[in-house]
Amino acid sequence: MTSDRVAVITVSDRCARGEAEDRSGPTAVSLLEQAGLTDVRTRVVPDGVESVRDVLQSVIDDGARLVITTGGTGITPRDLTPEGTRAVLDYEIPGISESVRQQGIAAGVATAALSRGLAGVARAADGTRALVVNLPGSSGGVRDGLHVVLTLWPHVRSQLTGGDH
Repeated sequence: MTSDRVAVITVSDRCARGEAEDRSGPTAVSLLEQAGLTDVRTRVVPDGVESVRDVLQSVIDDGARLVITTGGTGITPRDLTPEGTRAVLDYEIPGISESVRQQGIAAGVATAALSRGLAGVARAADGTRALVVNLPGSSGGVRDGLHVVLTLWPHVRSQLTGGDH
């Protein structure tokens, strides 16, 4: 596809503390690399608005043009990835997050409807723009969500850099 930098951020208290193995982040990296996106950087952060907001801005300022988060999109009290994401977005793209949820539901995962994940565009300090997409914390949710994102990525990438419709 392209050599654009991608960031995969796993949002999980337990993974950040080393108490659980991150399975969804490596799944995302593998799928992205299979799609030809080879400059993939990973981070693991604890749940929370500030931790998500800060890591998103950091990876975008560091050159990521596609940012995938995994985890923290549900309805438990610590699921705050959407709130941290919203803090860095210039605007949301609801059709992407709706499509991600629909993909999960179509795959037979009724609880995909509970995901509060967002998708939108954020701006780096230098003015360049990046697509940020929140995916669920399960490997299956990452697979379903990346199917949607990777289908759209060539067009989104063109649009982010000023391409025509």
